[in-house]
Amino acid sequence: MNAGPAETDTETPAAAAPGEAGEPAGDDRGELRRGLLYCLLVFVAIRVGLSLLALVATALLPNAGGLPDAVRAAAGIPGPVSVPGWAAHGITPGWHNLWTSFERFDALWFLRISTGGYASGDGSAAFFPFYPWLVKVVTPLVGGHPVAAATLVSNLCFLGALMMLYVLGRTELGDGSARRAVLYVAVFPTSFFFLAPYSESTFLLLALACLWAARRGRWGAAAAAGAGAALTRSIGIVLILPLAVEALQSWREAGRRGIPIRGLAWSLGPLAGAALYLGYWQSRVGDWLAPLHQQTVWERTLTNPFATLLHATQDAFNYTGLYAGGYHQLDWLIGVPALVLAGYAVWRLRPVYGTYVVASLLPPLCLVFSARPLMSFPRFLVTVFPIFWGAALWTKDRPVRHDLYLVASCLLLGVLLLLFADWYYVF
Repeated sequence: MNAGPAETDTETPAAAAPGEAGEPAGDDRGELRRGLLYCLLVFVAIRVGLSLLALVATALLPNAGGLPDAVRAAAGIPGPVSVPGWAAHGITPGWHNLWTSFERFDALWFLRISTGGYASGDGSAAFFPFYPWLVKVVTPLVGGHPVAAATLVSNLCFLGALMMLYVLGRTELGDGSARRAVLYVAVFPTSFFFLAPYSESTFLLLALACLWAARRGRWGAAAAAGAGAALTRSIGIVLILPLAVEALQSWREAGRRGIPIRGLAWSLGPLAGAALYLGYWQSRVGDWLAPLHQQTVWERTLTNPFATLLHATQDAFNYTGLYAGGYHQLDWLIGVPALVLAGYAVWRLRPVYGTYVVASLLPPLCLVFSARPLMSFPRFLVTVFPIFWGAALWTKDRPVRHDLYLVASCLLLGVLLLLFADWYYVF
């Protein structure tokens, strides 16, 4: 799928003042409608395509859940991961695999929390509450089926995020680049998390809404969306930094002196969201850091990002041909090119977006699982949307680059989905 007919971007200066951009008028409304329709078509295509691929995957590979324990132990292959109160279901034949093949790993935690709530000391505190709360609200509307509710919430949020990415990108980059960015995030190698019962799509929608509102000087809305993002994923608290940067820059662009007290105060919205969740655990178990303490089972250690990249590169090359080495190589093949695009985005985009990129990527690069330094990093990347704007700028008027991105990304997406659907650790 190409990025549509509007490949001659109408560039909008990245420093456009809030309130001057993003308000369609006249012919722009028709272009906006066509862009939103394009987002819908991309969503439908990726939803159908990945569902069919997952259906094939469950009947193609020997799934980790179906292998005998002795075979898994001999090959070093882990089995399905159940959580207290929501057992992992084995893969069984049938068309239900079109959607149940996405019910894997952390999805079980979100489903358990949405149906049974949190429990002290079982690890559930590590999963922030806004997404499972949405699932709980929607479940009665779909006949009491939490998997269906979770899938619906994730998919609707993803569609909304694609549209918001287009609207904001159209303002910052122009129509053609905005369309390409929508396509690029949809085919990113870990985009299947947006369609699964995971919080990524909800978080992306809220992060986009937060920065969209900030760019228009709607600081109350930015604070509310930022609080929601911080209630969705722990990384959401970093939105404080891009909000503060935008408050300062927009203040100076308006020719004002002093400090933008109002904007900086509203920038603390994400902190309020995180504090609300931490306060819940303080009142419940007397430990306001329980969500962080329960993440210690993930065996993450603090290091510097350069050491992380060095070790990840060494592992990717040293473990070639050995079991589990393929995971290191997949992490590297996704993570390193994405980091290059991230650096390009930081250089080309408005500081608010560059700040969001840096603030989002430093935590997963500094807190790592030493045996696999870039484990989960490709999953973190998928919500760092300015990376895809950077890719869209890099491929502008360069069809070969555009095709290269699509081929490489779709190939890796297919491989990772095949593994994910069959219970192999790709995150």
